[in-house]
Amino acid sequence: MKFNFLKSIALLGITSISVISCQNDDEGDKTNKNIDFTTKSKVPAFVLAQPGFENLQISTLISTTDILPESPSFIYAGQPDGAGFMKNPNGDGYIMITNHEIIQSVSRVYFDKTLKPLKGDYIVDAVGGQTRLCSATLATPEIHGFGPIFLTAGESGQESMVHGINPLSMATDKNRKDRVLPALGKASMENAVPLTKEAYPGKSVIIMGEDQLYETSHASAGQVIMYVSTVGDLNNGKLYALKRNDNVQVETTMTVGNSFDVSFVEIPNAKNITGAEINTAVNNLKAIRFSRVEDIDYRKGSAKNNREVYFTATGQSTDKVNPVEGYTMWGRVYKLVLDEKDPLKGKLELAVEGDSTPGTGVINPDNLCVTENYVYIQEDGDSFYPAAKHDSYIWQYNIASKTNKPWLTMNHKRTDATWNTAYNQSGEMRFGSWEYGAMEDISDVIGVPNTFIVNIHPHTWRKDAFKDADGSGINMGATGSAQSQLEGGQTVIIRNVQR
Repeated sequence: MKFNFLKSIALLGITSISVISCQNDDEGDKTNKNIDFTTKSKVPAFVLAQPGFENLQISTLISTTDILPESPSFIYAGQPDGAGFMKNPNGDGYIMITNHEIIQSVSRVYFDKTLKPLKGDYIVDAVGGQTRLCSATLATPEIHGFGPIFLTAGESGQESMVHGINPLSMATDKNRKDRVLPALGKASMENAVPLTKEAYPGKSVIIMGEDQLYETSHASAGQVIMYVSTVGDLNNGKLYALKRNDNVQVETTMTVGNSFDVSFVEIPNAKNITGAEINTAVNNLKAIRFSRVEDIDYRKGSAKNNREVYFTATGQSTDKVNPVEGYTMWGRVYKLVLDEKDPLKGKLELAVEGDSTPGTGVINPDNLCVTENYVYIQEDGDSFYPAAKHDSYIWQYNIASKTNKPWLTMNHKRTDATWNTAYNQSGEMRFGSWEYGAMEDISDVIGVPNTFIVNIHPHTWRKDAFKDADGSGINMGATGSAQSQLEGGQTVIIRNVQR
């Protein structure tokens, strides 16, 4: 089925789609003068620059209450998470593809050449999504050697799978369930990130992270998984799990300043077995047990850089006060350097440690955006640890100096009654009640250097008008936890971002 899908993409004549996943830093000599960065939304940006980064220019690109002129009934749903941004091959504007985690759907928004949103639809709804859709990567021939295909990971238990979605698919196909990719395995996955075609010529190397809590899942806990195949073959490759060569599985035995030899070991017959069987297999293979691997990204620039991979372990605590033995509580960011010749070999080290600065440093890192010189670490603060001393940040980690600085924070305005009436219907006031989705470098796509988009989950912003955004009739947000289906969402655009 996947071969036919990729063949159909080629028949469409799609040969020049640009995509961002924090792209290379080659700015060129020209800046696109058509782009209008004036805020297009009536909703103010939900984020603020941190001290030392006052030169950031922030505007709102789209929010849930916005009415798009060519599709006035379209609702940009809450919890916008993984995303891709590309030129429209059928026009002179742009297309943004976005996961909406809580409603298990994928939206598509069209922009004109000035970056004004014109219309929107859904290419995956809750029926077709089947599971929560979290992080994602838009793969293209120019960067990854195959596609275009939106790889969006399912995260609702150990039998979830990665979907492969044509970004130009018909909206009438949104409820299809046959676009999953069993060869990439079954797990509660957060992203499926293909390395560039330069990293390993002739191969597609896709790295995935598993978001599992030890106490609600299997003994193997969260994993880093790798899929390797010939270029663009998403059906017949092999699946591997990351292990230390000394067979130590406990992540907290790794500390900052140390490096560990690691390898990816094959999971036998992974395409044809269940997620539960995969979890048993990786544990038997002595794979490292991580505390929730929620996102992955590679360093931009040269092929050597592209083999330098960063991933998060978000962390966990059953009582929100004490760590679980063997697992990070406040969260970590790891650096994995893969061998030049063999992607199954590498060196692993701990880059950022949240447990050494409880409540003041990194708190539950989730999404990552890696440029040539920096790792932007986006926090998922909704673990609500009482010791937390700040709202959800995006941190800027300097790869060369190994220093970490708060870069962006949420603009809650908790003491503003008018603000709370508009954007805090749930009444939640704790630190970390809002979080981030994808951060994407759109510089090369729109032709304006140092320009990124950031997705925001303002979890406390809830309205009945936001229900059933995907038209599936499933996301009605009636009672209890389903109320989160009534959340709004926002995407902001940020200029002067250091790359």
